[in-house]
Amino acid sequence: MYFEFLSDEDKKAIDALKEHHGGATKISNTIKEMRKYNTRKKILEKKGFGDMISDAEKLVKIFPKIPDFEKKHNISYNSSLGTATAQVSGWQGAKVTHHAMKRIAEGAKQGEECFVPSEFISVVALTDNYVYNGDLMATLMMSENIMKAKKFCSTNLIGIPQPKSRFKELENVTGKKFEVAEVDEENAAIILKNQGTFFGNFGGIECANDNHLIYLDGITRTALATGGDFYLNPSWSSIIAACYYGQDIPNLHFKISMLLSTQTVMHFRMLLNIMKSFLRDDNTSPLYEINIGNGATADTFIQCAKELEASGIKGVSLAAHIYINPDLGMEGFNWTNNAFKVLENGTNLTFKYESDGTARELDTMEAYFLSEEERDENAKKIGDVIYYKSLRATQDGKNFMKKGIKAVFGESSY
Repeated sequence: MYFEFLSDEDKKAIDALKEHHGGATKISNTIKEMRKYNTRKKILEKKGFGDMISDAEKLVKIFPKIPDFEKKHNISYNSSLGTATAQVSGWQGAKVTHHAMKRIAEGAKQGEECFVPSEFISVVALTDNYVYNGDLMATLMMSENIMKAKKFCSTNLIGIPQPKSRFKELENVTGKKFEVAEVDEENAAIILKNQGTFFGNFGGIECANDNHLIYLDGITRTALATGGDFYLNPSWSSIIAACYYGQDIPNLHFKISMLLSTQTVMHFRMLLNIMKSFLRDDNTSPLYEINIGNGATADTFIQCAKELEASGIKGVSLAAHIYINPDLGMEGFNWTNNAFKVLENGTNLTFKYESDGTARELDTMEAYFLSEEERDENAKKIGDVIYYKSLRATQDGKNFMKKGIKAVFGESSY
């Protein structure tokens, strides 16, 4: 006997939410428009980010270039080896991102090469203020339009306070009821029972009952307002819902967090079955990337890649942490040797940095859950952390290149 992941009632509620936001075509077209350089620049000038964006455009011109490194070291690539794509987490808003850009430019002036990662991850609560005041859009513009990162992944924490009226509106639209607690006169938040905080355990893994609808509403509002098209997804139920929701929105993508514990090939096959159930016509999935868990060996990673290829599902990349911040896992975690084994096997790898391998101040999960005021106050310290992560990614990327392994960074590095 085979059981469908979603009931007709589940699909009806998800479809109603999508129509509430204008339907798949409108969502897709709006994302395209809001990602344009000129669209974002005009909006950000009105929101007070014009000077920051202008400075970022000057800074990026100073950044070091990979072709210079390749020429200097006579780099050539072996097509039988895998491709390594650089990813760095922790781009916590506009001020942090801008400061990291300053550090990269300062380093370049002093002869220190720091390449822009190809993919950025941010764990900032998608509050209304962050989404609508220009902060997130400025972050996206500096990252995607100016530094030209291929992907910028935002994180929707389902436990963030939201206007009470929004919950009522979503209940009317979907026909579902959401268990919330009053935060103040205007706002309420989903009740999270495993941990009981507004943010929930590890950023929203507790996606109980119909709370996947809250997740989908949050990422849709963000996509429409900013053009953000890539979102972290750590919950089995919200992954299933996102795969169904994104089937007809080709420019909306999701990343599987390592917190989902994709530690074995058995876990990975569960994801393959979910993806296979909701494939797009071109055999791609709304899931763009899967972070294999920190407990996996190189052999497990390679086997997952083999089974992904055999599945016929296209356009999905596999990522692994190289270093992790001290409060996210075991002390001294270092997956570098495994990464070489994967790449030398001919398997592609997205090499990710939650840390630069040191216990640097604010190189912790704490930086992901600071208030907006605290984040702004610590923008330089967090920006420094991002810089050192990117510098470590650059150093490892150079080592890959010297071994004939193609390393991919942001387009501004070329």
